Amino acid sequence: MRQGTGSANGTDAKSFDFGSLPQVKQLMMQRALADRMGIGNPFFRPHDALAAGETLIDGRRYDNFASYNYLGLNGHSHVVEAAKAAVERFGTSVSASRVVAGERPFHGELEHALADLHGVEDAIVMVSGHATNVTTIGHLLGKSDLILTDALIHNSVSEGARLSGATRLNFRHNDLEALQNLLVANRHKYERVLIAVEGIYSMDGDFPDLPKLLALKQEHDAWLLVDEAHSMGVMGNTGRGIAEHFGVDPNAVEVWMGTLSKTFSACGGYIAGSKALCDYLRATAPGFVFSVGLSPALGAAAIASIEVMKQEPERVASLQENGQRFLEKAKAAGLDIGPSAGYAVVPVIVGDSPRAAILSNRLLERGINALPIIFPAVAEKSARLRFFITSEHTFDQIDRAVEIVAEELAIVRGADYDVSALLAKGG
Repeated sequence: MRQGTGSANGTDAKSFDFGSLPQVKQLMMQRALADRMGIGNPFFRPHDALAAGETLIDGRRYDNFASYNYLGLNGHSHVVEAAKAAVERFGTSVSASRVVAGERPFHGELEHALADLHGVEDAIVMVSGHATNVTTIGHLLGKSDLILTDALIHNSVSEGARLSGATRLNFRHNDLEALQNLLVANRHKYERVLIAVEGIYSMDGDFPDLPKLLALKQEHDAWLLVDEAHSMGVMGNTGRGIAEHFGVDPNAVEVWMGTLSKTFSACGGYIAGSKALCDYLRATAPGFVFSVGLSPALGAAAIASIEVMKQEPERVASLQENGQRFLEKAKAAGLDIGPSAGYAVVPVIVGDSPRAAILSNRLLERGINALPIIFPAVAEKSARLRFFITSEHTFDQIDRAVEIVAEELAIVRGADYDVSALLAKGG
């Protein structure tokens, strides 16, 4: 279907009406049904405050459990001043890809700091965490290769696998016996094999057995990619991630991936590993070569965040203590927190998408900002609220949140909502 528009040369130009697409119609229908059921949209609410343990929405303060400012470094004076100084010196953009004329001293400084943090030879930073996985996996693997992914792997890994053209097989979440069976049955059919996991899974808050993964990838001559978006700064005594947590040699992992938007209070992504890997990506990875270089404010903020994390290890200890407190209180209240290990991500399983959205709205009315994760981001029966725990949360905030969640969840589960109508598909 096309929409008519006037044109300067008198022709009857028409553009496609995207509202006619079946998937767009379905989205509109679901929104209309939600409105009829009185379910307000919990997404895209403007916040007029720093992303911290508290936030400001429409002039009201809320306890905030929806931001991944894990170590409270977003807004830290050292981080803010570093970003300001970088803008004053380099401007707001490097205005070119790094290959051409966008290279600045802070790029190399940040990459050196990230490599040192991981304990590997080198690192390469890119402008988006999602795009980092897409371009790296899409570039390193091809049609003669196999990618084995945890069933709960992040979308960016899935998109990278699709781009690569490699065969992709899922194994059950954190089921390394299932992974081994796939390796035994399929390894000999492919040239290269990549196993992709997360350091902490962003929806469930649990983590894989890294030593066993290393043994498996070694036995079957595979590569291992560990996405540390939610585990760097969170796991390990000093926050250096899952390798520090397990006490393994980080150089045994071929590809470390991470983001700059969580612990490091900036925006972007990176790959850490061998110098050969990073040099190859610098020279050839499309998402790096054909993209603008990381902006001055973001690069400087990430460097300063790493410095503060090293200088103030008590932030990591506080985060871990807060995560465990939320986990233990939630269990005691009878909440279903799934397999979460209680580091920085703790879900509260609700069981269907409408009730998850309703619960989120009811919590907001009581001063708590916690967002729902609904289908298709998770299975419908696993719809949930996801709580991000930070070093800045107080015990009082945590205890109050758990108490109110338990009260409101009991009400929501007992109400007679027409769930099937909301989930209906089609016209």
